[in-house]
Parts: sequence; C-alpha cells; structure tokens
Amino acid sequence: MSKEKEKQALAEREDQAVAREEGQPIPGGTYYSPAVDIIEDDDGVTLVADLPGVRKEDVDIESEDGVLTITGHARQPGAAGEPLRQEHGFGGYTRRFTLSDKFDRAKFSAGLVDGVLTVTLPKASSLKPRKIAIKAA
Repeated sequence: MSKEKEKQALAEREDQAVAREEGQPIPGGTYYSPAVDIIEDDDGVTLVADLPGVRKEDVDIESEDGVLTITGHARQPGAAGEPLRQEHGFGGYTRRFTLSDKFDRAKFSAGLVDGVLTVTLPKASSLKPRKIAIKAA
C-alpha cells in the first residue's frame, strides 16, 4: 500500500472511531475530540495533541489491540464567586487511533508541556529505511 493510501486509510479509520462533534456528552461527563497533528518521518510517527487545561497526572495513554487511546481530563479552575457567563467547556478529551503493525510498541513515549501532548511512535527497526553498502566484486 502506498504512503498516501495508508495515510488516507488511517484517517478514515480514525474518523470512524471517534465522533467529531464537540462537547459530545457521554456517561461520566462531557468529552471533546482534541485537535491532533500527525507527523511522519523515517523513524516513526509523532502525534501532537492540544489538551488545554490538562495536567500530566490527568492524561492516560493506552495501546491495546492495535488501538492507541488518548484520554485527558481538564479540571475547572476554582474561581471565587458565581459566574455571570461561562463560555469555556470543561470536561475531558478523548481520541483513538488505529495502529498498523509497523510500530515498536515497547518504545512508545509521551510528554506534556503547556497543554500540548506529544506522543512518539517509533517504527520497528526491521521497517526503517537502511542504506545497503555495495561491495567490490
């Protein structure tokens, strides 16, 4: 499968796995689908997700049965007084991605800085491009 078709198939599977409606109520609260950039290079894929208001201890990332799930919960700041108008929604974030077998799941890593989550999914060593040396005959 070509890279372009693989990207398109990944996007279609991801679209089917997650409802796109903002603020979709589910049991246990309101969850939003965060914006995610997907960047691929020779070493693997990096996911960059916006999770405003989410602290490191409130993020959960799981990889199970070929699906990567990112879940986070934003806590409402404890402001004194009664809000006159509240335009910010508070609740959680969830996003799911279907993964191919080309990733080395043992080497997944993640970091959260200023509400931006970065998840690194390295390719398996056997699938990385390599240079083949030409020997003199």
